[in-house]
Amino acid sequence: MTEEELQRLVEKIALEDFDQPFMHQVKINYRMTTTGGRYHLIDHRIEINAHFLAPKYRQELIGIIKHELTHYFLHLSGRGYHHHDSDFKYLLNKVGGSRFAPDIGLAKKQKRKYLYACQKCGQKYARVRQVNVHRYRCGKCGGNLKLVNK
Repeated sequence: MTEEELQRLVEKIALEDFDQPFMHQVKINYRMTTTGGRYHLIDHRIEINAHFLAPKYRQELIGIIKHELTHYFLHLSGRGYHHHDSDFKYLLNKVGGSRFAPDIGLAKKQKRKYLYACQKCGQKYARVRQVNVHRYRCGKCGGNLKLVNK
């Protein structure tokens, strides 16, 4: 899907579901990984995660567009456009937008490189960074820590 096609889709959804025209720009963001879209308060543009433009994510894309349009129309009308505002929750529910972007496996998962164990009680601690075992102790019993594997 190109930006022009996405622009037409957003304008169509705005007219059909919100009964108002979308008068600003839609951009495709190729660097987004953890969010489905973003609404910019200053210039009112909407960015959509490029990964959701694949045909298999069509329903998710429509939900994301409705979510961002909810921010857009509430902000322009001077009503509560934040996620916690009742205006936002009501309008999002009314138009059937998605509350959260679905996880399609793009977020990087941190690997736990170091595993430490307490020599006294056996409590295990998985850590990304190395820990100085001479300085830190077990939070449960105060015993000495030992590196189990790297």
